[in-house]
Amino acid sequence: MNDVNDTPVEQNQDGDGQPRRAIRSFVMRAGRMTEGQQRGVEKGWPLFGLNLADGALNLDQVFGRQAPRTLEIGFGMGHSLLEMAQAAPEQDFIGIEVHRPGVGALLNGVLNAGLQNVRVYDCDAIEVLNQAIPDGSLDRLLLFFPDPWHKKKHNKRRIVQPAFAELVRRKLRIGGVLHMATDWEHYAEQMLEVMNAAPGYRNQAADGTFIPRPDERPITKFEKRGERLGHGVWDLKFERVD
Repeated sequence: MNDVNDTPVEQNQDGDGQPRRAIRSFVMRAGRMTEGQQRGVEKGWPLFGLNLADGALNLDQVFGRQAPRTLEIGFGMGHSLLEMAQAAPEQDFIGIEVHRPGVGALLNGVLNAGLQNVRVYDCDAIEVLNQAIPDGSLDRLLLFFPDPWHKKKHNKRRIVQPAFAELVRRKLRIGGVLHMATDWEHYAEQMLEVMNAAPGYRNQAADGTFIPRPDERPITKFEKRGERLGHGVWDLKFERVD
């Protein structure tokens, strides 16, 4: 499960002096680092890490070429992103994850595989999209198994909301695709409702609902476990058409 959600984690003062929570798209979660993960951070970050403070990216300069670009929000331990990057060396990948061991694990994998087509942020995904990713620059944006916030009173913290759909639409090129997957049926239905109402998109599902799991999305250990337990998984693909 990825650590992506819209939970408030930062407080500011509002006009009457009372604390006001700012909405962020993640919960920062610490964790012990393995030797490999530590190596990934120490040796991989200087090579492949991106910093929000550097502002808007020139992606051709970042990767040293022109190529199709995919951004994944909340890559967890990085297994899927690493597998996709290895399978498509002609494409470029940007991952965003706030879980430090996950960042280290991905970077260690990138180093071990000798990849050059992966870059990483370790901060809030919404801030990255707003401040660093140029409009119309992405071919795909991936959101796999975000935090479902399954309690009804917490549903508003889910990242997939109308404002998120519009932000992503701006970052995708015309013809670019937002691909989401979840194992929570209620969240899948909310994703579908939000995206069907979002202007400028076309649902790629033939029946206007969900698509079969596409071959390019790796099956994670988490998903395999869910299948054994009888859990469903719902994939959605929405193409930017305007």
